[in-house]
Formats: sequence, C-alpha cells, structure tokens
Amino acid sequence: MADRQVAQLGPGAACCGWNHCGRRLAAGAVDGSVSVYDSQPSPSSKWQAHEHAIVNVVWLPPDYGDAIACVCADGTLSLWEEVAEDDQLPTWRKCKVFEGGNSHILNVQFGLLLSSLKMVTAYSDGQVKVYELLDSLELDKWQLQAELQNITDPVSRNGKPACISASIAWSPRRGEGQQASFAVGFNSDSPYFNSCKIWEFEEAHQRWLPLIELGSTEDKGDRVHAVAWAPNIGRPYEIMAVATCKGIAVWHVGFNPASDGRLSTENVAVLPDHNGEVWQLEWDMGGMTLASTGGDGMVKLWQANLNGVWHGQAVLDCNGSHD
Repeated sequence: MADRQVAQLGPGAACCGWNHCGRRLAAGAVDGSVSVYDSQPSPSSKWQAHEHAIVNVVWLPPDYGDAIACVCADGTLSLWEEVAEDDQLPTWRKCKVFEGGNSHILNVQFGLLLSSLKMVTAYSDGQVKVYELLDSLELDKWQLQAELQNITDPVSRNGKPACISASIAWSPRRGEGQQASFAVGFNSDSPYFNSCKIWEFEEAHQRWLPLIELGSTEDKGDRVHAVAWAPNIGRPYEIMAVATCKGIAVWHVGFNPASDGRLSTENVAVLPDHNGEVWQLEWDMGGMTLASTGGDGMVKLWQANLNGVWHGQAVLDCNGSHD
C-alpha cells in the first residue's frame, strides 16, 4: 500500500494529538499557535491560542463536538471548540481558560462516564484537580469536584515536590456500574509523588480514593514519564503500561479486591526503553498492541504472544523505514 502524507508539520511544532476517530490532527507550536489538519498536508485551521509555547494538545471526547484543550508553557490551560455559522468556514472559539495560580498546569485528560464529562489536571506542585462539566452544551461551565495529592503519606511529612511533568490515563471502561477511575504519575524530585496510582470515585461518599499503587517496593519512587491504560474487550483484568527510567512496565490489575480490600497487581513484563526517556505510550483500540516513542527518535510496537510473553513487533525510525 502506498504511503500518503496526511500532515506537514512546520519546524516550530512542539506537540500533536489525534482526535478519537484518527481523522483530525491538532498540533501546537512554540509560538503559541495551534493548527488542525484534516488528512491534508496543509492545515484547515490555524490560530494563536497562547503567547507562549504549547506543550500539549488533547481532544475532548467526540460526544462534545470538535473541541481541544491546550496546555501552555506558562502554566495555563485553554479549551477551544470549533463553531460554524451559516455558510462561513468553521472557526475555533475560546471557551475557557484555567490558571495555574502559584503552580503550573502540566497535563490534562478527559474521562467520560455515562453522561458525565470529567477533566483531570495535574500541577507542578504535585496537586491533582478533578473538574466536572455542568452543561454538555457549554464548555465554559466546569465545577471543581476534588483536589488531591498523588501520595499515600501526609503531605506534611513529604513536603511539596517540584514536578517536571505528569502523566494521566483515564480508564476506558464505561457502562452501568462502572466507577470513574484514572491513573496518574509524576516526574518530580519527590519519590512519594512519582509512582503511578489509580484513583477511583466512591459514589457512596462522593470522594476520590487511591485504589492501588503500581510499582515494586524498590521501584515506587522512580520518575514516571508516561502512562497508558489499555482498552478492555472481555479480559478479566486491566492492562496498564508505565514508563520510568528503568523501562516500560506492563501491569495486570485484577477487578475483584482481595480480603484486605486491595486489588491484585502483577508486573508481567518490563520492556526496554528508548535509550533514554520514553515520551509517550499509546494502545491500539483492542488493547493488544502498545506503541512507544522516546528520545531515540523511534516508534516501537509491542505485543504479547499466546503464552503472554511480551516482545517487540516492529520498529519505525524517524525517516519512515520499517524493520
């Protein structure tokens, strides 16, 4: 099959993200502009979103139209939605700006549970905030639901960390009886904040609780560079990937808690890193193939065989050649 160029990103591109159906690409640039590509080399839209560099762009779930969140290097977060009036070309309208205050917003991710849209933001002081959209038709109406610290010990003992980056992954499971849950890990100077923890919303008391911590005793303080939660199609357990300086750990997390109330976890594989920091992890729609990219400029695909042994499936270099 012949290769086809779907976008031509300029030299100032700093980050990018596909929408949920993989047909549209949003790219943020160091000059604060955002471009949207519709399967064509040239952008269909481009606008100035911030005065400083865009460090992350995230699409909202398609249930809420074509909308994206932009995380800026100045620590702010903006929400934009595409609007079309009469016969005019679509434009992007700013809906909301979230200020970081005394700390910077590092990352954002959205989770959809039944009819409720939730947003998790992670901050440079190790704080995590959960927001809920009050009106599905108004992307500027958000309510703060919870403020968390990604720790298991009191913050007074550990102090406040200096966080470089944060990784967030919502559980892709939906449906009746499914509790909202997400995983978050930090790259910081404090081992207490770093480890990837799964948080779940407890309906009975309307609060978020830490469910499980992913990491062995000697690895729990490792800086987390990326987290990805695999879609689940019929498995009796969840699969999660967590990238640290020691490689990419693949975890199985059980559904049913043990007698002490904790979920079972098993580290089934530790995959080689990219000769340096892992930048991003993504699962395919079936939760069978894991893609990773990092400082070596490579994209690696990983799969487990029928015996559950994980191995490299393919390697793509930055020039597009295949191994």
